[in-house]
Amino acid sequence: MRYDPVLHVVLHEPEIPPNAGNIGRTCVAIAAKMWLVKPLGFAVDDYHLRRAGLDYWDELEWEVADSWDHLQTRLRESGAGEMWLFSARAVRPYTAVRYRQGDVLVFGRESTGLPRSLTTPLADRLLTIPSRPQVRSLNLSNCAAIVAYEAIRQWAADS
Repeated sequence: MRYDPVLHVVLHEPEIPPNAGNIGRTCVAIAAKMWLVKPLGFAVDDYHLRRAGLDYWDELEWEVADSWDHLQTRLRESGAGEMWLFSARAVRPYTAVRYRQGDVLVFGRESTGLPRSLTTPLADRLLTIPSRPQVRSLNLSNCAAIVAYEAIRQWAADS
């Protein structure tokens, strides 16, 4: 491994390669692992994905999971922590919880978010990034960065 991940950032069925590339860059910056859950809307060798990650792609700890179930197995094997899911439909803000090292941050596809089949059984783990009602949702890579850096901020405040 390139580094021991402090967080796990999961993109469930991502569609837009530059978003995944930007999130990969954020993961390198904070030592998080990026997980891509199939089906993907792009090939992992996509030019735009690599371009968005620029020189950092070779530094990224990442893995592709064939399905949600496969991801669950791999996360258990890796000793990952609590799972937090993010949705514009959630009520509880992302700042209302204490993140721990090893936690899992799960984000849905750009066009539809996370499916209810995932969010309903994990409703107590569902968080949102508040915004004005005029905005349906924020950009996926912005969301991942906002939440990941909130975790880092919390840890720094605890030190």
